[in-house]
Amino acid sequence: MSNKDNKDISRRDFLKTTGIATGTLIGGGLIGGLIGYNTNKTAVPTKPSNIGPHNTTNKTAETSEGKMFFTTDKDFNIVATATERIFPKDDLGPGAIDLGVPYFIDRQLAGQYGSNSKEYMQGPFSVGLPTQGYQTRLTRADIFRQGIEKLDTEAQKRYNKSFTDISDKERDVILTAFQKDEVKMQGVTASFFFNLLRSATLEGAYSDPLYGGNRNMEGWKMKGFPGHQMSYINVIEKPGFQKIEPRSLGMH
Repeated sequence: MSNKDNKDISRRDFLKTTGIATGTLIGGGLIGGLIGYNTNKTAVPTKPSNIGPHNTTNKTAETSEGKMFFTTDKDFNIVATATERIFPKDDLGPGAIDLGVPYFIDRQLAGQYGSNSKEYMQGPFSVGLPTQGYQTRLTRADIFRQGIEKLDTEAQKRYNKSFTDISDKERDVILTAFQKDEVKMQGVTASFFFNLLRSATLEGAYSDPLYGGNRNMEGWKMKGFPGHQMSYINVIEKPGFQKIEPRSLGMH
């Protein structure tokens, strides 16, 4: 395979070769694989300006859709830009921003997910193995706040610009540094934050639109997932693969 072929790998190719499209990849095994796959494709403008449900041209802050957790446009835009690099727009379909993933994350952080209110959060807080799950006194909301700040700090340190103002390639360098645990964070590792961000991005892309992401069920449409059907009785005996228009919980 030539260097050009390597550079032109699309998310469609990645999904096919990793087993995601067939449902064989489970347990959070997507280790940053989407980062950089569309580096030479235009996915996010260098300076995003607004994320809105009616304008799907990768924008950021000004929108009629309200935010529940993020109190500044800057923080929201950093998260939006980072999610778009993890799940970029390509020939297969929309990316994280167009799917409303930043709003999904905003709503999750404003609720029990962000406060860890249904989880045991008492000490001791020893440094655990990666297989031991949550091992920090910080809530997910705390981790995201610190992670967002660190993303911007790294951009300023490396490129003298905000994370939202650097190029896609430079964003990938920083996100990869987080994934490899090369950035120092307090009370939690950078790789743990990256894993939270990556997981939240994928959940927002593929969860029921009822929760704020997967706008217009485009994430499901890309995978041919039917969503929440009341019944399959009309197609269960038909031969071959049946393409079914997806349905959200909010449609029942």
